Amino acid sequence: MTSPEHEARAALMRAADVGDTAMGRLVAHLGASGAVEAIRERALPPAFTAQESRQERPCDLSGRLNAWFLRLAASKPAADLEAGEKRGARLIVPGDPEWPTQLDDLGPSRPLGLWLHGTADLRFACLQSVAVVGARAATQYGLHIAANFGIGLSEAGWSVVSGGAYGVDGAAHKGALLGGSPTVVVLACGVDICYPSGHQELFAQAREQGVVMSECPPGVHPTRARFLIRNRLIAALTRGTAVVEAALRSGALNTAGHALTLNRHLGAVPGPTTSALSAGCHKLLRERKAVCVTTPEEMIELVGVIGDDLAPQTRTPVVPRDGLSESTKRVLDAIPTRGGAGPASIAVSAGVSMDITLSALGGLAAAGYIERAGGGWRLRKTTSSYPKAPETMALAPPPANEAPATDLPPPAEDDTPPPPHPEELAPLT
Repeated sequence: MTSPEHEARAALMRAADVGDTAMGRLVAHLGASGAVEAIRERALPPAFTAQESRQERPCDLSGRLNAWFLRLAASKPAADLEAGEKRGARLIVPGDPEWPTQLDDLGPSRPLGLWLHGTADLRFACLQSVAVVGARAATQYGLHIAANFGIGLSEAGWSVVSGGAYGVDGAAHKGALLGGSPTVVVLACGVDICYPSGHQELFAQAREQGVVMSECPPGVHPTRARFLIRNRLIAALTRGTAVVEAALRSGALNTAGHALTLNRHLGAVPGPTTSALSAGCHKLLRERKAVCVTTPEEMIELVGVIGDDLAPQTRTPVVPRDGLSESTKRVLDAIPTRGGAGPASIAVSAGVSMDITLSALGGLAAAGYIERAGGGWRLRKTTSSYPKAPETMALAPPPANEAPATDLPPPAEDDTPPPPHPEELAPLT
């Protein structure tokens, strides 16, 4: 849909740099069409000029106005809108049904408009979304965690928002696509430019299942400054940000800073203490700026609705001894491993009566915990599950059909499948 408001904002997106707060305040003061007219006439309202002079860090408004004027004169907003439509892209502006209202939290740095290319509705995709960010030169550990977060969040119905870069960003997007929910790729260049070039196929699939977006007009290439400014959108669009791997000086920590400024939830995944790529996460945790998250379920609990999105509680392993009564455990602790002890000495050592001791001994013997030895009782010896190989041979595991040789009930098996290894997450085709 093209309107005078869309054309005016498309022109201003060419005139101003992304994240230009002075332009944001001018548009708030005059409206998009009024701002275009004022720039063309090189006549800013006195009230606006006075307001800018009172800013904490006032800019060179005269120089800024000259730059806006020259860029605006060279802009062709109607051509931009037509070219975007031919490529399948669309421009949305504040007030459109697809505009995410949470971006209003950015104040004067709110984008003038957003170029979108994809099938998903951006507003609905971001209603229940999490940002997953991290290092470009990620370790295998980081790639595995990011992909696991992407899959888990997506399967739970949460959209994954990230920057489309190599490393953690790309792994999170791929995991989200495998889970079936939309993923949102926030670029620091025009939506018609694939950066990095190696993610052309990933972006194509993201457009089919989600949306690729940018506040840069078509044809604009990325710069270092645009990457850092872009990060505020990743933080603002989502309910919270998960930092998987981040060095002490990184774009991921920049995104985390925006999340804190916007009062969004912030989670950090701990890593090896020897890894420089986890130092940023550990700093966030140590300074209590972020909550420790290790699974997608914990991240959903952090950003979700209280009482509705609780993560399952981690349970400690259960062993057969846990089922014994307190008095029986005391009797079992009093039985020696070697030699033997009579019921009387066991009762004294355990601090219980003879009746309780005799009853416990009978139950422990029936359960296979103890055995008779000479004139008393001792703990029953258990054999190893793996036979000892001759010293001249390499150790080998027992045959697959050999059952563990133990007298105690085997622990319950965990039927939870292991998480996929990063190498199993082959490039999407």
